[in-house]
Amino acid sequence: MANPNIVNVSSIYANTACFSAGATPTTIVTNGAGSNSVYKIDGLYCANNDNASSYNITIDIYRSSTAYNVASNITIPTGATLDILSKQLWLLEGDSLRATANAASKITITCSYEVIS
Repeated sequence: MANPNIVNVSSIYANTACFSAGATPTTIVTNGAGSNSVYKIDGLYCANNDNASSYNITIDIYRSSTAYNVASNITIPTGATLDILSKQLWLLEGDSLRATANAASKITITCSYEVIS
């Protein structure tokens, strides 16, 4: 896993990923090994789409076959949206940002990020 030097950036691409979280770890964004890029996660929003129940979400960075929790078992109230990040996160080569909900298809994830190379 390399940590590319971003002093001499040649490109910055803005992206947004949107999907429903699953009951097993679901990849939000992956920075592939050997990409020569870093991914700057600028925003991560989790919306409870259910009008009857609260649901929980866990967000982790998956690196070298190990999950490191960023947010663990956070309850999202009925019909609410939570901003998970207070500051940006960086994904190095080979890292993935993942989400796991306690029920499939109840929480929508929206992630804005930049690919910097």
